[in-house]
Amino acid sequence: MVQAWFMDSSDADQRLPHQLDPPQPVSIESLAKIGVLYFNINVDDQGEFKKEGAPLDLLRKERGYSYEDTITVSRDKLPNYDEKIKSFFEEHLHTDEEIRFIHDGSGYFDVRDGDERWVRIKVVRGDLIVLPAGIYHRFTLDTDDYIVANRLFVGEPIWKAHNRPADDMPARSAYIASLAKA
Repeated sequence: MVQAWFMDSSDADQRLPHQLDPPQPVSIESLAKIGVLYFNINVDDQGEFKKEGAPLDLLRKERGYSYEDTITVSRDKLPNYDEKIKSFFEEHLHTDEEIRFIHDGSGYFDVRDGDERWVRIKVVRGDLIVLPAGIYHRFTLDTDDYIVANRLFVGEPIWKAHNRPADDMPARSAYIASLAKA
């Protein structure tokens, strides 16, 4: 089950948990209110999770995910590792949903809630997270420095990250409007 919490403001190593003292957990329901969706998929079932009719297949069909690839983020597998890690941790948004299914390893997605507070979401093997278009977010590994994730897209992938500030973008305006309706 996914873990999420409000972050402290420390500038210590970004790979640390950065929990407040005392911790302030954030529920799956609270994440859903800001448009972040979470699913857990059993990846220990000898590849059964990939077959037609399995939960991941049904989710792909339901949400129209038609393209996917796999990324391994570790010092020995990702070219330009230091540069990439730095860019992943820059606060940004996308004009499409960001969907990540974690095959192995672990890391953190940080998202801004409706009050601009950082919420840290720990993702591990079997987690699938959907970040809505227009939400400010960032990603970092944890201290294990390793994650393997499928990246899913509706149609052709759009790899462009728009660093903050990007408040004038239609995706951001639509996201803010969705929060007002929630």
